[in-house]
Amino acid sequence: MKNSELKKEDFHPFYEPYITTLGDVELLQMLRRQLENFPLFISSIPEDKFHYAYSVEKWTVAQVLVHILDAERVFQYRALRFARNDKTPLPGFDQDMFVAESNAESWNKEVLIENYRTIRKSTIALFEKFSDETLKRVGIASGSPMSVAALGFICCGHQRHHRNILRERYLKD
Repeated sequence: MKNSELKKEDFHPFYEPYITTLGDVELLQMLRRQLENFPLFISSIPEDKFHYAYSVEKWTVAQVLVHILDAERVFQYRALRFARNDKTPLPGFDQDMFVAESNAESWNKEVLIENYRTIRKSTIALFEKFSDETLKRVGIASGSPMSVAALGFICCGHQRHHRNILRERYLKD
């Protein structure tokens, strides 16, 4: 499935920038491509920037990267629930609390890359088994409708969004 096949009612407008930043892509191809490319990006981050924040109130590079992992786990869980036709509305999650409790400053690049690969392989394994019908199923998350397919694209777009922020605000010299 391509993200151009999503309908406006498949996701809350908040997520539209994540989905559109990808261009017109096929979900499984993008998930796999990022599995190959994102660890290279993480490896390229200079050691002296890994625990850097560009402002006092902002997350460090390590915290942003752990946030990407945490969010993908949450989106993956939502996709599983909706794919299994669970109609229970799912609450949002407090990303700032997650970051504060993540202990990201104790992570190093190697551990982060290993965790990323494990999580993304799990996401791919999950979405590979979804039929076209399953991808169209919709549940409620954070008070808004969201399709299984949209959650897959959000995983990809959320990662790209934060990679772009890291490049623009944290890693430029």
